[in-house]
Amino acid sequence: MDSPVSNKSNQTCDVPAGEAQRQLEQMALDRRMGDIGQKLLVLSGKGGVGKSTVAVNLAASLARAGKKVGLLDIDVHGPSIPKLLGLEHRKPEIVDQAMLPVEVDENLSVMSIGLLLENLDDPVIWRGPRKYGVIRQFLKDVAWGQLDYLVVDSPPGTGDEPLSIAQLVGAPAGAVIVTTPQELSISDVRRCVSFCKTLSLPIVGIVENMSGYVCPECGHRSDLFKTGGGRDLAAELGLPLLGQIPIDPRIVISGDTGAPFAVNPTDCPAVTAFADVTKTVLAMGEPDNADNQDTPKENRPMKIAIPLANGQLSMHFGHCEQFAIVRTDEQNNIVETTLAAPPAHEPGVLPAWLNEQGVNVIIAGGMGMRAQQLFQQNNIAVVVGAPAQAPEQLVAAYLAGSLESGENICDH
Repeated sequence: MDSPVSNKSNQTCDVPAGEAQRQLEQMALDRRMGDIGQKLLVLSGKGGVGKSTVAVNLAASLARAGKKVGLLDIDVHGPSIPKLLGLEHRKPEIVDQAMLPVEVDENLSVMSIGLLLENLDDPVIWRGPRKYGVIRQFLKDVAWGQLDYLVVDSPPGTGDEPLSIAQLVGAPAGAVIVTTPQELSISDVRRCVSFCKTLSLPIVGIVENMSGYVCPECGHRSDLFKTGGGRDLAAELGLPLLGQIPIDPRIVISGDTGAPFAVNPTDCPAVTAFADVTKTVLAMGEPDNADNQDTPKENRPMKIAIPLANGQLSMHFGHCEQFAIVRTDEQNNIVETTLAAPPAHEPGVLPAWLNEQGVNVIIAGGMGMRAQQLFQQNNIAVVVGAPAQAPEQLVAAYLAGSLESGENICDH
């Protein structure tokens, strides 16, 4: 197995392998993910909201509840999970071309880029394709085994890492969105919610972290950053509020010593709040995957764009001769297919142009990460890895939830 960690290479994108190799790698990824029950992507709209602390304590609490749990840290530039669990000097083993995650206990195992660095102070200076590759390798080559939950700690925002993991993990998956009560954080969470909806990623719920300060000595509560912002946003958007976790200095101490605070036997508001989050997640089971690519789409009129070459899907949207724009009605029937010549292909032009045509979804064979972000910014959902078929055939399969997609052949 190739080592995912190297800062010596100037390479920005691996040459795509042959079709047979791509299929083998996709099968390996599917097998790994097929062994995992539920994937929980812990996301945040901005940094500094305590997302990694929530991810660690959620994973530890699920493990304490008797579930088999994997914790994957995909924050390439600032991995904090090893520190929060006291694993800085642990290294994963390689056995039979597979990487074994580091075990915390019999129910919890961990993988992080921080476990692979020779020096924890060394920066990881990678562009998007390199990050995509290592995230894919963590999912494909790490021998997680049978898991009830895979908790994924993502860096803040809606960039390469959250986009990559959302596209790779497969169903069932859902987002746990972390915010703090103040309006600045709430505004960023709205973008995170839009990100999830664009990717058809179900939202498990919202966690309001740093929800007031509770004195560990006297129990007095003070609303340092005010409180209730996450609760109000959840109500406004119709999303579950998983819990409101107050500030407790002992949470910081536990993180510095590598001991998850949520499994602390101390009876205090913060421990109770973490327990409420875990109970809610356990009670919810699998999120509603009605918008997942593997299930029929909700009935609503849509316009779906297909880049064409010789009458079939072009394997790269930017090399297409024309676009087929397929219009559907509320019963998921194909009403009309029109052909349109695209403008000159320059960065950002095609997403804006298709948005002007009223397109909701683009189905592509291959598309780079930056292009996918630009489409999402134009409120166009992206499906990649589709086969070279006629546009009506692709749209019918997409609407029925039976579209077979392979690897994104152009992840650069």
